[in-house]
Amino acid sequence: MTSADASSMRTLLERQKMACICDGLPSTEQRIERLNKAIDLLITHSDALCAAMRDDFGHRSMDASLAFDIGGSIDALKYAKRHLRKWMRPEKRSPQFPLGLFGAKASVRYQPKGVVGIISPWNFPVNLAFAPLAGVLAAGNRAMIKPSEFTEQTSGLMAELIGQYYQEDEVAVVTGGPEIGAAFSELPFDHLVFTGATSVARHVMRAAAENLVPLTLELGGKSPVIVGNSADMQKVALRTMTCKTLNAGQICLAPDYVLLPEGKANEFATAAKSAIETMYPSGVTRSDDYTAVINERHYNRLQACAEDARNKGAKIVDLDSSETSTDSPYRMPPALVLEPEDDMQVMQDEIFGPLLPVKTYSSIEQAIAYINARPRPLAVYYFGDDTAEQDRVLTETVSGGATINDVLFHIAQEDLPFGGIGPSGMGCYHGKDGFNEFSHRKAVYTQTKADLMSVLRPPYGEKFRKLMGSRLKH
Repeated sequence: MTSADASSMRTLLERQKMACICDGLPSTEQRIERLNKAIDLLITHSDALCAAMRDDFGHRSMDASLAFDIGGSIDALKYAKRHLRKWMRPEKRSPQFPLGLFGAKASVRYQPKGVVGIISPWNFPVNLAFAPLAGVLAAGNRAMIKPSEFTEQTSGLMAELIGQYYQEDEVAVVTGGPEIGAAFSELPFDHLVFTGATSVARHVMRAAAENLVPLTLELGGKSPVIVGNSADMQKVALRTMTCKTLNAGQICLAPDYVLLPEGKANEFATAAKSAIETMYPSGVTRSDDYTAVINERHYNRLQACAEDARNKGAKIVDLDSSETSTDSPYRMPPALVLEPEDDMQVMQDEIFGPLLPVKTYSSIEQAIAYINARPRPLAVYYFGDDTAEQDRVLTETVSGGATINDVLFHIAQEDLPFGGIGPSGMGCYHGKDGFNEFSHRKAVYTQTKADLMSVLRPPYGEKFRKLMGSRLKH
């Protein structure tokens, strides 16, 4: 299904729900077969998908697309396939004492929820459709995917390929603009996954609430990098700028600002410029390894953010002085914004681009307080060898996840849950946590042959009161 309207989407959803009922609980083999189809699709058509992403962005590194969109998705699918049998086993639980002594049993069974909707964004258009799909299929569900209209060629190719590999009542893609996305979020799915902006998530959540659809929201926010006094500044700069230039910073987990000890801003700026020269020796905007900003609207937004900071007194440090390439008008070189004020646009909203504000702090307490005074971010990053300080940051800040002495790496661990908290999201997926998220965990209690309820039935007498008396003791 390559184009849609509200009526056709609802018909498709009804077909998928009916298939869930008619086909019954999918076996382990059926789930593995569906995972294998996705793996084969990505391996066989990786070149075409990477080319589509390159064209959608105006320019995008084919190697980066292969590593992070294609490779990251295959890793998630293979991990689910490898661990699926273990995940599917009923989980034994302990009956309330003393029921177990009489032979009672308790367990949790994992059942598919049914049909899961996936609204995927443009920044990693393949990975952010297929990575959640790994958990959705492993849990035995059907799926409908609504990819972004900003990556039109990639979305269209995914719709075509998924149509070749899956029956429409197994996995289907629907394409269209914002009005289709709005109608998609109003459908009565059994679960809905949305990855995107917090502002849009409010509309998605409101629409889903009409049908009481459970949600997984993967959003973003301003993820900080805290640099301790014990940190190696060269390492900090190289690892931070690696992520900030990947996909031109168009990553929900990209470092959104850096908090440095007082007096170290110039040292960081020098190290960041060196890191850029190391990674892009021919110049950032002329390199095949760099990615353009997705479109004119976002490019103009980022330019306005930089201009706003400059006009309000911030120092802008350009990290690339090479001539701008002419193959894409929206290639934007990375830049630091030194000592920004909180009223500047770069400190108000998630940047989602290659601008990096750099602030300084006088104490670790001040840095932690600064983070805690703002909405909870998707990630917190800490650099340093002071384990006590590291533990303070992890304990005293609340974020979706964290990486120590690097950035982004926690999302690459399939055995760790990926998700946000508060304005940065709710729910999580990856690995077993994704299987759990997209499964209904059914509580099952098996009673003994003995009539254990006899003492709790009316008429109540001394035996009942004696039992209650024993339960009401400290």
